[in-house]
Amino acid sequence: MSTEALARLAEERVDHRFKGLPPDADGLTVGELTAQRRNLFTDGFATPVLALSAERLEHNLKLMETYAARHGLAFAPHGKTSMAPQLFHRQLEHGAWGITLAVPHQVRVARAFGIRRVFLANELVDPAALRWVAAELAADPSFRFICYVDSVRGVELMDAALEGVTRPVDVVVELGAGEGARTGLRTEAEGLAVADAVAATDTLRLVGVAGYEGEVPQPDPERVRAWLTRLVALAVDLDKAGRFGQAEEIVVSAGGSAWFDAVAEVFAQIPELSSPVLKLLRSGAYVSHDDGHYRKVTPFNRVPEEGALEPAFRLWAQVVSRPGPGQAFANAGKRDAAHDLDLPFAQVVRRDGVERPATGIEVTRLSDQHAWLSTAPGAELEVGDWVGLGLSHPCTSFDKWPLIPVAEADGTVVDYVRTFF
Repeated sequence: MSTEALARLAEERVDHRFKGLPPDADGLTVGELTAQRRNLFTDGFATPVLALSAERLEHNLKLMETYAARHGLAFAPHGKTSMAPQLFHRQLEHGAWGITLAVPHQVRVARAFGIRRVFLANELVDPAALRWVAAELAADPSFRFICYVDSVRGVELMDAALEGVTRPVDVVVELGAGEGARTGLRTEAEGLAVADAVAATDTLRLVGVAGYEGEVPQPDPERVRAWLTRLVALAVDLDKAGRFGQAEEIVVSAGGSAWFDAVAEVFAQIPELSSPVLKLLRSGAYVSHDDGHYRKVTPFNRVPEEGALEPAFRLWAQVVSRPGPGQAFANAGKRDAAHDLDLPFAQVVRRDGVERPATGIEVTRLSDQHAWLSTAPGAELEVGDWVGLGLSHPCTSFDKWPLIPVAEADGTVVDYVRTFF
């Protein structure tokens, strides 16, 4: 099913739905346009246009594959970062155990493209979604689905919605990252109560514990490691109490994109349990990385000997107005650029096929369709120049662009990534 579904992406027709693509490509299929190997800068692409670096994308995929293998971790990258089935499958080809998602409709996308292992890093109490999951499990013995539980009430709602299922839904107890953090139970005693509630059902099966260390209040290495140690201890306690009796393997899962070094360190110390342990890392932003938030917090800054991720996104905008010596405007704004964590970063200026550093040029504000550029004295910038912008927070970059060119260093476009949000 996955091969056929991916092939159908190449059959989709290019038209007005896909911004930035060449207007003269309308009516071609994505596969036909890909085969033309057009150049991003000279073959009709219209600004603004977002592109992924083919080389950097491949580098990041290989790096995290190597990292997970080196540290004995299974890897279920968070797919909500990209919501791009082509990238899901490339991640699987690079050793991923499965894909992590956040809400039911994302799981439906993954299943439509043949993803067989899904970790839903969220509670799921919606009856319609639960019945759909149950139907998928019943229809496909190879489908593995795991989701969070963090309350007795949630267990009761799930049980009611799943009455009569032929195959129980696997759940993990979510440990919250502290007072004021996001979802997850706050105490270990609550974890035992939730585990008992699961054991009292025929519709659910407890298979492990999980959480998200990125929500630890005022995170630093000590606080993050302390919370991860609590998570491991909860798994040990539940196992000693016999709460994983029906599980073939015990899942212990954490790992956003900021502290996976701490996850690797603490998970290496998990003791032997009654069943094999699946140490499941879920970092997702690595696939494209970024030039802002994640570039600042990546664990590879703390452990440079492990390698380095490379930002793979660049948004190209064109200068459309230069009203004064200290000011310019480019034609990309909030609808095009991620801006929830950082403004875009002016990196290069391109004119007549020549690129140079964007020295003295800064994005100071975004309107809906304009980037406000501040230019220092002597900064060379003219109407018509292309400005290459680095972006922060890949999740909100992917969700603004339904079809993203993948370009080699010389501008040759070798693929198009379809996103679903």
